[in-house]
Parts: sequence; C-alpha cells; structure tokens
Amino acid sequence: MATPLEKPKASVTNSEFKFNYDIFLSFRGLNTRKTFTDHLYHALNRAGFRTFRDHNGVERSENINSELQKAIKYSKMSVIVFSEDYVSSNACLFEVQTILEQCKKSDHFILPVFYDVDPARVKEQATDLEEKELTEKAKGWSAALKEVASMAGMVLRNQADGYEAKFIEEIVEVLRSKLTTKHLRVPDHLIGMDSRTKHINWWFKNRTTGVGILVICGMGGIGKTTIAKVVYNSNCGRFDASSFLTNIREISKVPNGLVRLQRQLLSNILRKEEHKVNDVDDGCRRLQYVLTNKRVLLVLDDVDEEDQLHALFGQREWFCPGSKIIITTRCRNLLNADEIYEFKPEALSIIESLELFSWHAFGQKHPIQEYLAISKMFVQHCEGLPMALQVLGSSMRKKSLDVWKSALRKLEALSDNKILEKLEISFDSLQDNHHKNIFLDIACFFAGKKKNDTIAILDGCGYYTLAGIHNLIDRNLLTIENGKLGMHHLLQDMGKQIVCRESRYPEEHSRIWHDKESFNILNEKNGTKKIEGLTFDLNVLKKDEFESINSPHRSGHSHVHPELRNSKVVVFETNAFEKMCNLRLLKLSCVQLSGPYEALPRRLRWLFWRGFSSEYMPCGFPIEKLVALDMRYNNLKQVLKGAKVLGLLKILNLSHSPKLAETPDFSRIPNLEKLILKDCPSLVEVDESIVELQRIYSLNLEDCKNLRKLPRNISMVESLEELNISGCSNLIGAVEELKKMRSLRVLHADRLNVNQLRTMEVESQAYIWPFPKPKKSIQMSLASLPSSLVHLSLAHCNLTDDAFPGDLGMLSKLQHFCLVGNSISTLPNCIKDLTGLQTLDLSWCPKLQHILWPAITLEKLVVTECRKLEKISYETSSRINSISHGACMSLDYVQGGFKILPVAKVDVELLNNIGFFNLDLMANVEAFIVNHIVWSRKKCPIQILYEYFVFSTYFPGREVPHWFSNKNDGSTLTFTMTSSPRRRIQGVNLCLVYTVSEDIDWLPGPFHVKISNKSRDIETVYAPRCYGIPEAGGDMVWLSHWLPKIMFKEGDEVQILFGLNVDGQIKQCGVHLLYFEEENEIFQYFKTIHCSWDSNMIRFLGLADGGQRQEQDEEQQKQEGEEGSNGVVMKEKTAPERSGTRTSVVKPQSEEENALWRIEKLQKEKSEMEIRLSKDKIDVQHHKIYEPFSQEGDESCRIQLLEKGKCELKIENEKKELEIHQLKDQMSKMKETMASMQKQLHDVHEVALKQEVEHTKAMELKDATIAEMNDKINELVNVKDQLIDKLNDRAAYDALQHVKQKNEAYQIRWFGMFKANRGRESCFPKTAW
Repeated sequence: MATPLEKPKASVTNSEFKFNYDIFLSFRGLNTRKTFTDHLYHALNRAGFRTFRDHNGVERSENINSELQKAIKYSKMSVIVFSEDYVSSNACLFEVQTILEQCKKSDHFILPVFYDVDPARVKEQATDLEEKELTEKAKGWSAALKEVASMAGMVLRNQADGYEAKFIEEIVEVLRSKLTTKHLRVPDHLIGMDSRTKHINWWFKNRTTGVGILVICGMGGIGKTTIAKVVYNSNCGRFDASSFLTNIREISKVPNGLVRLQRQLLSNILRKEEHKVNDVDDGCRRLQYVLTNKRVLLVLDDVDEEDQLHALFGQREWFCPGSKIIITTRCRNLLNADEIYEFKPEALSIIESLELFSWHAFGQKHPIQEYLAISKMFVQHCEGLPMALQVLGSSMRKKSLDVWKSALRKLEALSDNKILEKLEISFDSLQDNHHKNIFLDIACFFAGKKKNDTIAILDGCGYYTLAGIHNLIDRNLLTIENGKLGMHHLLQDMGKQIVCRESRYPEEHSRIWHDKESFNILNEKNGTKKIEGLTFDLNVLKKDEFESINSPHRSGHSHVHPELRNSKVVVFETNAFEKMCNLRLLKLSCVQLSGPYEALPRRLRWLFWRGFSSEYMPCGFPIEKLVALDMRYNNLKQVLKGAKVLGLLKILNLSHSPKLAETPDFSRIPNLEKLILKDCPSLVEVDESIVELQRIYSLNLEDCKNLRKLPRNISMVESLEELNISGCSNLIGAVEELKKMRSLRVLHADRLNVNQLRTMEVESQAYIWPFPKPKKSIQMSLASLPSSLVHLSLAHCNLTDDAFPGDLGMLSKLQHFCLVGNSISTLPNCIKDLTGLQTLDLSWCPKLQHILWPAITLEKLVVTECRKLEKISYETSSRINSISHGACMSLDYVQGGFKILPVAKVDVELLNNIGFFNLDLMANVEAFIVNHIVWSRKKCPIQILYEYFVFSTYFPGREVPHWFSNKNDGSTLTFTMTSSPRRRIQGVNLCLVYTVSEDIDWLPGPFHVKISNKSRDIETVYAPRCYGIPEAGGDMVWLSHWLPKIMFKEGDEVQILFGLNVDGQIKQCGVHLLYFEEENEIFQYFKTIHCSWDSNMIRFLGLADGGQRQEQDEEQQKQEGEEGSNGVVMKEKTAPERSGTRTSVVKPQSEEENALWRIEKLQKEKSEMEIRLSKDKIDVQHHKIYEPFSQEGDESCRIQLLEKGKCELKIENEKKELEIHQLKDQMSKMKETMASMQKQLHDVHEVALKQEVEHTKAMELKDATIAEMNDKINELVNVKDQLIDKLNDRAAYDALQHVKQKNEAYQIRWFGMFKANRGRESCFPKTAW
C-alpha cells in the first residue's frame, strides 16, 4: 500500500489544543452519504477521532460557507472521498481547493480515498472540466484536483480485495499512524536508551492475539519512568487510544486520588472530559465498558499497591485483544499473573555514566580535561544510577574546582539529600519495622556478606530474615549475586542517613558503623543502651585519618590520637561496653581489651574479632548466646576448651590461626553448621567428635598443610554438603574417606598432588617366598568420588593428558567442573561422559591448544588466559551457549562464533566472491588492530574477521573503493534490494571511512552501524569486536560483506546509519549490492566458503538457501496458478519433486552430493525446456489452423517470435547440456579420486591385517612364554618341596645318629666303669644294670 503524501512540516508555534477536530471528511452527499461515508464516519469515531462532516443533506451553493472553512482550518487532517460524481459538485471542488491551500501553508495532512473511481479517472475529469469551462476558477479547481489525485492515496479496487469493511479498517489504521499524537516530554540526553528499549520495542512488535503486560521494575532513580515515556512516544500511534498515568503512588494517597486517576484514564480513552465517576467501583465499571472495544496502550507509572492496579487495571479480560499495558514499579512481585514480560533496567556503564554526567555538568559529551579525574570520582560514587548522575552533574555546573573537591568530600561522608529522598520512598513502603530493621542491619553491616551467614546471624537476633530478604528483593532494595547480598552504594547511604536521623549524638544511634565515632564511644566510654550494633577497624580509621591529613583542603576538624598512626593495635577497657546492654552485633579489628570480660554485653549474637592476641580464651568471655564467632588471624592455641555447651553457635571461623594445634570438642557445639579452619598450619587432625554434628553442612580445611587425615567415620555426617581440602599437601587416604560421603555436593581439592587424587596406597596381603616383599600398590581411582557431587574443583593439580583421570563418568550429577591451571593440551576424553555438566573452567592451562567439544550441551566454557589455545570446534549435535576466551592470544577460530585470519592466508577466490577485490595486494600492509575478542592490541598485517555472518576487514585509506555503486559523504545510506529472475542477490557490502581523535585502546569500538529494514520492521546494531586504529592524521577504511540471508530479501527498503562511539569524524560511507549473474556462481560461492574458509558454515548457509529456494518455489507455484487461471496450460510440479528438491538443498553433506543434486536439477530443467519447446510447436500449429481470419502480419510476427523463443530455448538447453557434461566430467574425476582413496584404504587395511597377524603371533608367543614360566615355577615349587622333604629326612637321620652316638658313649662309659669295679657289684644298685 502506498504511503500518502506528506508535505514538509511547518514550524508549529501554537500548541495542539487549537484543533477542534482530528479529521475533516469531504464527500459527495448524493453518492455516499448514507452508505460508504456513513460507515467511515462511525468507524473514525469509534477509533477515537473527532471527525467533522457536513450534516446538511441538501446541495450547498458554489461558495463554501465560513463554517466549513473554519472546520478545515482547525482540523489536523482531511479525508477526501472521491466518487464518480464528486467533480460534478462545485461545493466539493471548493472544498478540495480550500483543503489544498490549508495543506500548503500548514502541516495539514490529506488522504485521498477513491471509492468507486480510479485516480486516473479523476485526472481525466479534471482535464474535461478545464476544457469545458475556460475560466480561472475552473483552472484552479482542475489544478487542485490533479494535484490531490496525484497524491498516494487509497483505492478500493486495488486494496482489501474490494471489501468495503476491510477497506475502512485499513483507512483507520493509516490515519491512526499519521495523526499527530501529543508526545510526553523526555530528557534531552537519553544516554544508553536504545539498548534498553530495544527488547521492549520487540515486545511491541509481537502481534499476539491476547493482551500484553510489561512490568518495568527496578530501584528508584534507575530510569523506569523515562524508559516508559520513550517507548510510549514510539508506539502510541499504533493503538486506538493511549494513556500515560504518572505518579500513581503519590496521587492515590490524596482524597479521591484513585477516582481522579480513573477520570483521567477515561478522558484519555474517550478523547473528551469525563466527570461522571462517583467512586472507585463506578470507575471500574465504566473502564470495563470502555476498554473492551478499543486496542489501548496504557502506562501505569510508579505503582506500589495492589489496590491501585485493581482500580486502573482490573483484569486482563477488560481489555480488547491486542492491547498493551506497561507498569513501572519498585515492587518486583506486585502483579502475579501469567504471561507477563518483566524488564529490569540495568545501571549505566562507566562510559555512559561519564557522558550523562558531562552533559549535565558541562553541557557537552566529555568532561573538561581539568575536571576529568574528579568527574570520574563523582561517577564512581553514583554507580550507574541515572537520577544520581543528573542531580550531581546539575549541582556542579559552573562551579570552581575547589567547590568540586569540597563537594566530593561531603559525598564520601553522606550522599546528596535530593538523591536519598527519592530512594527513601522504597524504604517507607516497607510494611513494618521488622523488615525495616533487617534493611538497616544489612545496609550498615552485612552488605556484600554471604546470604546464608547473614540469615543465621539475624535469625539469632529474633528476625524472620529469609522472608525479610525476599521482601527487600521484591522492592529492589537488595540483590543476591553468587550467594552474597548486594546493595547499591546509594541505598546503603540512604539507610545510614535514616539511622543518623535518630539523634544528633552518635552514641544514641542504634547502629554505629563509622570508625571514628566508634573510637570516640569506646575511648570515652559513653555508649548507651540504644546501641545495637558497632563496628571498629583501626586500619580503616588510620586510612581515613591519613587521607584527611594529606588532603589539600582540610576541613579543620581535630584528628583523634595521632599516636595511633604508628601502632598496630588499640587497647580499650572492657567497661566501655557496660552501658551497651542491647548490643547484639560487634565487629572489632586490631583491638585488645583490658579488664574483666564479664563486662561485655551478654546479648551478643555476632562477634567478629580480627587479630585476637591471646593464646587462650579468657574466663568470663560472653559466648553462651553467640550465633556466629569469627576470630580469624588470632594467636589461639586452643579454643573453647572447658566451655559450657554452646547450643546457639552455628558459625565458627578460626581461619589463619598459625598456633592452633587442636580443634574444640564438637560435642559442646551440637548445632554447629559451618566450620572454617582455613590456613591453620599447626593443625594435624580434626577432633573425631565432629562426627556427632548433625547439622554441619560446610567444612573448610584449605591450606592446612600438616593435616594428615580426615576424621575417621566422617562419612557418617550425613548433613555435610561442602568440603574444601585444597592445599592440604600431606593429606593421606582422602579418596577412601570421600567415597563414603554420599551427601557431598561441593568438593574443592585444588593444589593437591595428582597421586593424592587418583590413588591411595594399599599394602599387599600375600607374597611368594623367596622373592622380596612388594611395595605399596595403586588401587583406588577417582571413580570412587561420591556420585552426588555437583561442583568439583581440581585446579592446579598438575594434571596432564597422561595423568588425567579417565573415570569421571560416574559423576552424573556434576554441573560445575574447575580444571584451572593444569597442564593438559586437549580436552580430557572423560568430559563427554559428564552429560549434566553446565560450566567448565579451563583458565590458565598453559599447554591447551585445541578443544573439540563432544556431543553434549554446555552453558558456559571459560578458557581465559590459555595463551596457546588456537581453535574451538564442536562435534555433531553439540553446543556451548557461552564462551569466555579473554587473553587467548593465539585463538583465531571458534566454530559458530568467529574466525580471523591474515589476508595472506585467505584464498583470493574467496576475497573476490565476497567483493573484497584486490585486497590480496595489501597482504603486507600493516595497521594497529584492537581485538576485543581476545583482548589484544598490536600492529600486524591486515586481517579478515568473520562473526555474526559478516565478513569484515580494516586497512588504511581515505575513500570508499571506486566500484561501490552508492556513496555518501555523510553517515546515512538508503537503498532497495532489487533483483530479477536472472540476477539473484549474493550479498551486501558496506564501507566506512573514519578517523578518531583519541586513544581507544580498550573502548567497545570506534563506531557502530545501525541497519533498519523498513519493509519488514527489523532493526539491528552491529559494532565489530575487531577494529583498526588510524595513525595520527590518517584515516581508516572498514569494509564488510553481509550475507543476504541475515536481514535482507528482494524488494526490501533498507536504511544504513553509521555512528561514532568516540570523538572523531565519519568521512565517507558506501553500500554496494553483489549479484549472482549465472546459476553456477551460487554453487561456486558456497563451495568457496566451504572449502577456503569454514566447512562448518555450509550447514547454516545450506539451510538458509533452502529456505530461500522454498520461498521461490512457492512464489513460482503461485505464478503458475495465476497463469493457469488465464487459460495457459502449464506443467504441474508434484509434491514429491518439490520436497525432494528442498531436502537436497537443506542438507548438502558432501561435494559429491552437491554435484549430483546440481546434475539432477539441470536435467529437470532440460526436460522442462523440452516440454516448453513442444508446447511452443503446438501453439504455432494452433495459430496456423484455428486463426485463419487473423491478419497475416500479426500471424507472421507471432510465428517469428515463437521461432525466436524456440531458438533461445535451444541455446539455453545446449548450455545446460554443456554444464551437465562438465559436471559429469567432474563426477568422473571425483570417482577416480574415490577409487584411488579406496585403493589406499585397501592397502592400509592389508597392512593392518598383517600387523594384526603379527600381533596375534606375538600374543601366542607371549602366552607360550608365560606357560613355560609357569611350568618352571611349578618345577621350582616341586624342587622346593623335595628339598624340604630331604631336609626333614636329614634332620631325622642326624637326630638318630646323635642318639646312637650318645648311646655308644654311655655304653663305653658304663663298660669302663664296669671293668674298673669288677667284683664290687654291691656298690651299685640293682636298677643300674
């Protein structure tokens, strides 16, 4: 549909309320008053347009009356309904002339509507009028008619298929888009707004059948209202009616505030004042009736209560389908409905913040050089909050540098009151003091602390902390990132200011966080019972004092105890705490206490004491009610020895205790949940009583270098989920204990010896004599780790490709795996078995060179600082959603992400195919290139970058290449994607010549390009991640090639807009369309990309080409149907042919298959040509036989044309046959190559068979040798047994001989005695014989 002609806008000096009507309706009463015009009039009224039409049914006189002249003048636009008899009315002719004059002297808009007549017919009538009446009046009417008829209007016969109702709907849509809408005022400098509204504008373009609801939520001052105004101004013209209700929170608090808002909403929807609203319920009924019939854009700004939504929003069913509702709020879960799109604005970046601050402080984009450093300090204080940047920037405008410095010191103590008042609105919206106290505790003491620790401490103070934290998150007063509580710096200041308003005296504040005030209270012993929390750090105090003393603009205040500047600790007396009976939170650092510890408060729940100097816990220490005891960096040798049962203690932190030799008796701490013993080098073991703890979930033993073993039976602690044994270099048998811990989810085992991880040493139970006793053997592997692990860290464990454990497949629940700093060169093979893995960290792996990702999906891969990594690719069906590859200096290829190569390594044919002509001649030209992909900046030969389906390069130059068809010295280009059946679009080349005036080492890039496809309402912004820096006084040329599949189609109207991100100048830009002149060029184009650049790109390109071919097939089928309806007989394609053709296009898996597909396609085209030739012959015969009465000249001319077409078809057929012949030759060559490869494969197979035979023989020889050795061993065993038998026999023989010798000796002795005493037998007893 053509767009109506708009005259150049005249400068408008008066406001919009001067218009009495939106539309003046001109028509011929006798023709259309009761039919078409009446339907159009009521449709315009239903759409909310104030429409004027002449209700006088009689024919008016020639002279148009003053009332109609006034109506035309005070209408924003006119709709002229041309009918067949419209020109016959002089009154209508006067109206046309008057309307045209009004259009020429103002911004009055004209829409011609041709009801039952064509524009050409109206022009003919105007000419006839001028010829019939030779008067000046008729000439004026005729000229006005011709000019209006030449405007792009709406013709019933050409639109809406002739249906009047649909035609009227289209007229209303055009008028709605052209009717000037009163836009809301937005700030002059919308920094970063495009990136923040892009997703919302996409949401608007999503034409769903239901009612869309968008909630913009965020902290105060983040820019919610500004974003809503910008998107409202951009989209309100697309709806039947629109309304922006601002400051709902404030207005609803006044009497009848909601009723006032309902009246305003009704007035905006009905476009007239509405006063008949009695109460909220009455307003709801009226709104439900009004909203049902109109597509409405409704913005509800600053909503904080459900009652406000009920009064103004009601239910989704109230609205007409297609309506959009935007709600801005500080409360996250205010609307709990389905299908809600939630948008949370992000804080401005440092660059954006500095720019916004500069516009308000200096009236320019960048700060004055003298103020640059201090401006960055102001910006840092604001932390990206737009409202704070505007307030502070405006307050510093035209101030001297001394005033700036003084204001900055004030900000460091307390933020600007205007900013804090805006932020305090969210605090005041908290429902009770319970949630307010939780907010104040976090703002003063726990911002940045771990969420679970804070919950445990504040629960011990009697709060319901988890519910309170969720309420603060819903109101955007708190965030949680990586398990820690996050709070904006200005929100912390707001909370501290609320505490300061409690009293003018610090000692009467409920919370003391300022170290100077804490020092004065403890030193002067003037604390009170109102103090609930106090923190003091000597190092922070000394730092503040030092900065204050060395400041060139001292405030004049006295400094406390200058002698403390050289001391490491400060001593306070314990009785300084006597009056603080309600103290529950105490944090001390570098402090010693003297005096009896009984004076310390008994209600303490959290005690953080860094640098405790005693070796033992003193008597009277008030620890009975402690929930958390943090005594890191102490000199304790023992802790809690002899203490009573501490039933409330949940967190115990004794980290960095160099003298701690033993842990406490854990039976006295039955409810302990978290134990931290990090860096305790004297600790040898952990007390076995730890197994009695039933609630402990975290145990940290990091860097306990002398720890020998884990507690026995620690696996019995079923609640233990987190264990850290990193750096425990002397730990033995860890794996044996770990395998039993089935509840363990997180294990940190960094900086351990690889053998500690993979194995344990086990002594052999049996051995064979007489061989020596064997050493300990390796029997345990990482497969014994508990399968419940979700997070595993093995950083800096000296794991290598050979020593890497290959049995991690049992860890099916593992989601996070850290292998930082290990000496692996490729991805471990076991990773493919970790199907549940989400993140893998391979940072700082010095030998890692290539990653081939297996067929599993990964959320995030981190390879930062892998200096030798060159390539990241995927197996089939694999995917990595996010890759962090900073400082990978050698990385030049990530499949599906980017590829960068020097021009010298790129094939010349590829350069020519993508339109980078003669670039190969510049292969030796060098330029400074900043590569944001891998964080590098160096001078090197020019390179080709491919990312996001865009080829680009940089080189020094001063003009766009001469072969570009469209050039411009500005920064904007507009063109249309034209093509023809013989010329298909290959791609779009863009070129930019620019220079910069500052060093841009690590900025996002010097420029960006914004591409808007007006025809399809698509928009994208591209900023290359690799860019060139021109030398001083020089220019740089950026040349790019865009694949047409991305954003462009034939017939699209495209606008290119280049913009600079830094100070510089755009010298020239250009655009050039590349075409495929011949069919085989398409094949050659993708083949070159496939072979010369990246074989993995062909998968995407094939799919895209298949989609385009499918659209062309559908278009051709549509054309064939139209031709068939005109009586021309055409050959019908069958469904299998079309689907088969598209399938071959979508999956060209090999070059051979591509060639086969091409041959098949050409053969089909050849057969179609033959059919067309035969059909032409039939047509010739038809003309000869059945048209004997036609003129001979026409018949001979027709026959000559047919013969000429037949010759052309024959020539084209011969070309196709030649191409088929060439492809067949190519096929034969490929078959020869395949035969050669098969022969090589056969040879390799034979070699493999020989090797297998040799291997089999070797195995048989090995088995024979083993059998022979076993026989020898058996023989040795038999010999041993024989030797033992012989030895046993020899021993028995020796014993017998010994007995015989003794017997003989006794016999000789007795015989001698017998001879000597012969005859004296009486001397011997008879038994002796």
